[in-house]
Order: sequence, then structure tokens, then C-alpha cells
Amino acid sequence: MKISLRSLVFGIFCLYQLSNAQGDDKCVAITMDDLPLNIASKVNNKELLRVTLRLLGQIDKYGIPVTAFVNEEKLIVDGRRDAERVKILKLWLDQGIDLGNHTFAHKSQNQVPVAEAKEDILKGERSIKELLAVQNKKPQFFRHPFLQTGRDSLTRSTLTIFLDSLGYTTAPVTVDNAEWIFASAYDKAISLNDSTMMDSVGQEYLSYMQKKFRYFEWLSDTLFHRQIRQILLIHANRLNGDYYWGLCQMICSDGYSFCTLTEALQDEAYRSSDTFYGGGGISWLDRWALTRGYKGKFFAADPHVPQAIMDYAGVKYE
Repeated sequence: MKISLRSLVFGIFCLYQLSNAQGDDKCVAITMDDLPLNIASKVNNKELLRVTLRLLGQIDKYGIPVTAFVNEEKLIVDGRRDAERVKILKLWLDQGIDLGNHTFAHKSQNQVPVAEAKEDILKGERSIKELLAVQNKKPQFFRHPFLQTGRDSLTRSTLTIFLDSLGYTTAPVTVDNAEWIFASAYDKAISLNDSTMMDSVGQEYLSYMQKKFRYFEWLSDTLFHRQIRQILLIHANRLNGDYYWGLCQMICSDGYSFCTLTEALQDEAYRSSDTFYGGGGISWLDRWALTRGYKGKFFAADPHVPQAIMDYAGVKYE
């Protein structure tokens, strides 16, 4: 495959960043939710494989580490686990990408009874446990659906003890965002075969994500007086199938190196107190700020999705 000079220069720069990351240098771990694909229930296996190969091709291009989280329900076709979809999921492991549990049906742990939440966690690990067992591994990471970790302290502590008993480490998020709205707009543009709108949504997405990164950098400086090791949340979708490379280029050009999720969690910031029990699924940096008593206008600089993208996607609220 022919590689452009631009791609080569970017690759060398990112490798330089990776090899020289130390101390308080800006560093981010990339995590990807909703495998095998956010809209798996709406596409056939041919399209699922196409998008998966597109994503994996871009991830593999420069060897940037990724941890991905699976919704087991998305492997179900006509009421049964689909063997072909499991094989497609295995492609992620074959490329050296760690797979974590994102539950079976993505049920909010703020909304359902604890027993139901536990069942969703257990059902969510069937395929990843089987696939990892072949490599003599076990699932290591768990990502809360909607980033909601329990509506009160008792619910959260009960579920935390349960996750601990299963050997899971919670995968928090610091660079949270509404990328899913851009993905919805992008899927609509694809359905209408509107390449102009696809490009517009993609470019707006990259601009928005850069603003988000800079906002959470500000939060990091404000709360910790340094740059913590950030954890980015994005999703397995068509948008990132086409714009993952551009996203990584933007991140790298802003001075970041890339680290694994394990390396990010070694940052002492992740031991910070979190007493947020609100209904929203928000960044851990926002949680820590709220825990410290920051309110209202303190969060006013948080970037929002452009209204034109909201309208096109048919979404009223982020």
C-alpha cells in the first residue's frame, strides 16, 4: 500500500512522541466502546466486517495502543449469538487490542436494580472470556454503560465489590465527549449518499474534539496543577472508521504521546475522591471538580456540539 509523505511524517512524529513521553508530558490512552459496532443491529455482517477492517487498518497504521469494550448483545442475530460476528470480534484480539466488558445490553447502573446490573455484567463477558482464554488471559477492564456508576453510594459500592470479585478494573474516562451525535449525523449522510455532508460532519468532528481536549487540559491544570494522563472515549462506528487517522493526527499535533490504559491508570489522579451520584454520565475530571465543590459557571467553557450538527442528526440534547 502506498503511503503518502504526510502520513510518513506523522508516523515518525508520533513514534518520537511515544519514545520520549515522560514526567508531566501530555499523554492519552485511547479507548473505544460499543464493539463490534455501534449500529451492529442495523447492519449485515458484510458491512460489520468492512467497518471493522477499516478501523483496524487505521489503528494498526502507527501502532497506537487501544483498549476496546464489547457489548455482547451486538453479537446476537435472530436471538442467537452469531458465530461470524464472534470471528469478526476476534480480529481485534488478533491485532493485539485488549477487549474489555461493556456489559451485555448497555443497561444504566443508575436506573436498573443492582441484581439486573450484575446479570448484565456477567452476560457481557461470555465471548470475551472465551476468546481471551485461548490466549491464557482473562478480561481485565470494565467500562460502565453511559459512564453511570450507581445512583447512590450503596449501589456504587455494591457493584464495585462485585466487579472486584470478578477481577475487573474500572476504566474511567477523562476526555468525555458527544462524538455519538457526530456519528449519527455521519450515518445519515451515508444513507443519503451525501459525500459533501459526510466531509462537513467529519471536519466538524475533528474541530470539536480538539476543543474538548483543550477544555479537559484546562480542567487538569486547574484541579491538579499539571497534565494528568488522560483517557479518551470514542466508539466503534463508521465515523471513526473514516476519521480515526485524522483524530490521532490532531491529538499528536497538539503535543500528546499515546499510552496504554494500564499506563494511564498509574497516574495518582485516578485515586482522587469521587462523590458524584448525578444522573449524567460525565468525565471523571468533571466528577472530581464537582466533588471538590465546583459548580455552575465553572463548567461554562465546556464545548458543545454545533447546533447544525445537532439538527441534522435529529438530536435535541447532548
